Amino acid sequence: MKLSCLCLAFLFVASFVHAADSRPNILFIAIDDQNDWIGCMGGHPQVKTPSIDALAKRGTLFTNAHCQAPLCNPSRSSLLTGLRPSSTGICGLSPGIREVEQTKNHVTLPQTYTQAGYFTSTSGKIYHDGSMRGGDQKLEFNEWGNRGPMPRPPKPIANLPGPDRHPAMDWGVFPEKDEDNADWKIADSAIDAMKRAPADKPFFIAAGFRLPHVPCFASQKWFDLYPMDELKLPPVKEDDRDDLPKFADFLHWKLPEPRLSTLRKYNEWKPLVRAYLACVSFMDSQVGRLMAQLEVTGRAENTIVVLWGDHGWHLGEKLISGKNTLWDRSTKVPLVFAGPGVKAGQVCHRPAELLDIFPTLLALTKFPARSDLEGHSLVPQLQDANAPREWPAITTHNKGNHGIRTEDWRYIRYADGSEELYDMKKDPNEWTNLAGDSNYTEKKAELAKWLPKIDKGPVPGSKSRVLTYDPETREAVWEDKPIDKTAPLPEP
Repeated sequence: MKLSCLCLAFLFVASFVHAADSRPNILFIAIDDQNDWIGCMGGHPQVKTPSIDALAKRGTLFTNAHCQAPLCNPSRSSLLTGLRPSSTGICGLSPGIREVEQTKNHVTLPQTYTQAGYFTSTSGKIYHDGSMRGGDQKLEFNEWGNRGPMPRPPKPIANLPGPDRHPAMDWGVFPEKDEDNADWKIADSAIDAMKRAPADKPFFIAAGFRLPHVPCFASQKWFDLYPMDELKLPPVKEDDRDDLPKFADFLHWKLPEPRLSTLRKYNEWKPLVRAYLACVSFMDSQVGRLMAQLEVTGRAENTIVVLWGDHGWHLGEKLISGKNTLWDRSTKVPLVFAGPGVKAGQVCHRPAELLDIFPTLLALTKFPARSDLEGHSLVPQLQDANAPREWPAITTHNKGNHGIRTEDWRYIRYADGSEELYDMKKDPNEWTNLAGDSNYTEKKAELAKWLPKIDKGPVPGSKSRVLTYDPETREAVWEDKPIDKTAPLPEP
């Protein structure tokens, strides 16, 4: 395995010999915890994102793109290796890919371009924090710029209970100046890399923005875009969870993100929604700064820009906040390609996966296709948004829990065999679970054919937000503690 991966890497470099000025550059922009609350995606009627909207018009926007895992580390590890979480067993916030036997020598997306002689630089959060260490970092990128840790106020702003509240569960106006925000510094670092990129070789420059991940902090002017008395909250159905299998609750019920009942009790639902929107707009302004600098370099016409989010985020839908679910609010992400090889002004509704980014970039930059990647090139859709696509989007959250998303349907199968099924055309909020209706037996069987054939359990060293389930004993273990399935769940 080690030798084959290394040989494959050398083949990439040896077989890809072009004049440096003819090879496209890549500007790789990641957003943390970004759902479809972006203007061009229509996820929230009031959101203001002029920079991302303009980028989408320059290229192709995917409105039905989904993550491989609704959690940072497994999602990013999957995208950057081109392998599903169900294939690698990377399902928690640790370990990183170089600590896992299957992936420790796997040639990643950025490593491919570094080895091919690109000038490569990264800033902010591309890999999950702490998952890439020491000498491994230099194998991925030539340079590691400002990581941009989030600044914190002297004391929490949000009115939430308890001395042990998670420090990330906070939102409000902070800091006073945009320049003190982490995303500004991350953009600065990426801008500096563009300025310094050698003219005689192509670049791969990555910028991983941290907002709108909690804590949701932005300066006052971004909150002013969303007056509290005019704010629209996401639609919520009070009995939404009544038709869900109980196993669905085990995946996210004991997490630090407050449930909707807590947000309501402490009058923090509107403040959270407002802060999230404010942070999205501030983050969008930093995307604008990157795009402006790209134009200044004079290399925009030969630069592929790809913008993506690692997973979505609930803001009251399904009566929760946070991620870690297999519903659209947690799995749907922004995905935009623009630049050479991409038709401008397109909107594609075909299902797409973050896993597809790796093979798509290889194709756009004329690298050889790789048989060890599990995604599929989106080039046909980048040239014609209506081009057929046979594959659905598949999201996995720990062994046995998978979501299958087509253009019209969402099917969920949990580790205990329980199911959910939603008609996404008639029921985009996923309010009516059709899985128990015998009229949809064939539809469930049709979608179930896409469930991963390889479904590995957590790799050694897995920690944080890891669920295991033994089908023989029917014992579920969450965070190393058995779940009492007979105990009543907290109020939603």
